[in-house]
Amino acid sequence: MGEDVDTRKINHSFLRDHNYVTEADIISTVEFNHTGDLLATGDKGGRVVIFQREPETKNEPYSQGEYNVYSTFQSHEPEFDYLKSLEIEEKINKIKWLPQQNAAHSLLSTNDKTIKLWKISERDKRPEGYNLKDEEGRLKDLCTVTSLQVPVLKPMDLMVEVSPRRIFSNGHTYHVNSISVNSDCETYMSADDLRINLWHLAITDRSFNIVDIKPANMEDLTEVITAAEFHPHHCNLFVYSSSKGSLRLCDMRASALCDKHCKLYEEPEDPSNRSFFSEIISSVSDVKFSHSGRYMLTRDYLTVKVWDLNMETKPLETYQVHDYLRSKLCSLYENDCIFDKFECAWNGSDSVIMTGAYNNFFRMFDRNTKRDVTLEASRESSKPRAILKPRRVCVGGKRRKDDISVDSLDFTKKILHTAWHPTENIIAIAATNNLYIFQDKVNSEMQ
Repeated sequence: MGEDVDTRKINHSFLRDHNYVTEADIISTVEFNHTGDLLATGDKGGRVVIFQREPETKNEPYSQGEYNVYSTFQSHEPEFDYLKSLEIEEKINKIKWLPQQNAAHSLLSTNDKTIKLWKISERDKRPEGYNLKDEEGRLKDLCTVTSLQVPVLKPMDLMVEVSPRRIFSNGHTYHVNSISVNSDCETYMSADDLRINLWHLAITDRSFNIVDIKPANMEDLTEVITAAEFHPHHCNLFVYSSSKGSLRLCDMRASALCDKHCKLYEEPEDPSNRSFFSEIISSVSDVKFSHSGRYMLTRDYLTVKVWDLNMETKPLETYQVHDYLRSKLCSLYENDCIFDKFECAWNGSDSVIMTGAYNNFFRMFDRNTKRDVTLEASRESSKPRAILKPRRVCVGGKRRKDDISVDSLDFTKKILHTAWHPTENIIAIAATNNLYIFQDKVNSEMQ
């Protein structure tokens, strides 16, 4: 990002009067809509908070609008599956915006089992002058109605209404890890550990199973699906990643059940780096198509990789996120951090990529200049117009003044969820229960 960065921190626990972080307040997903004017976050308590970007003011026509709370609603509640004696968490796993078709906005939200379609609309006028109802909305005695009047719309304070439109349930046996809206704007898919389903947005009682990797005998299970996404332009193409580090590109025109992929992207393992943890750290936690649709971005535990759709044998680019943790994999395995699922994001021009790390650090890589930077989402950097200073982690040897030792990293502070504005240099970073919004005031490219 640029030298002069405007920053804001939004505390996600603003709805509750306490100073400590509860599990319910931890942000679990972040997603901009297609214009970038709305930003939705979901948390472990099942709530969705939507932020709206304020328009530029006449006094400051060149100033970027800030994001303020637009609407908050409870999307999911805790449930209990009596057949399997399982508790179903209310935690929001993913949020996906639908392309806007009219004045209202729509989004999909999902927990482990149930996907919901929500409509977000505004109302700033109310009808007055009913013939058969009084001002309180009660029916009048018809004997008292002696004349007819034409109802009129009168202005009222703006009210944002959120209403559930459809509930897509009973489609998954295992935990839903991904949802992706198709470019045809009519269908979407949802993926769990072993299956991917295709849904029509207007039909809730059935879905079509397009991928099923469940073996006849579960003891033969060798990998699970970790993420899935539709191609941004071709409605027949989608990709899914696995815990073995492979990507499978599928074409729905080839067959109804896409168990046979049309392309397999896999990087041969370097025998010299083989260790007990190799399989765990090679698991892909996130996959994202570039805006152009030509490339795919994947994140595993230690690296982010850019793949060309036309080259299956190896990634086009590999970037080390925190290679200094390679010597600490044993302790990271013991405290379960090695199973953390980091996300990744493209900027609007596909020239810079971003992903999270520990100690509230996040990393950005410029694909053109090959330069990278480590930045920190912290309370110190949350003041407006604060300048983000690059951070550096050192491994032994001499330390510079502002360097932080790899032994001093806080592994409880982790940036798992990030999002990039679709056209501008604005990023959203979820750090525990805090949402940080950083925007570049000077340049459109990372410096």
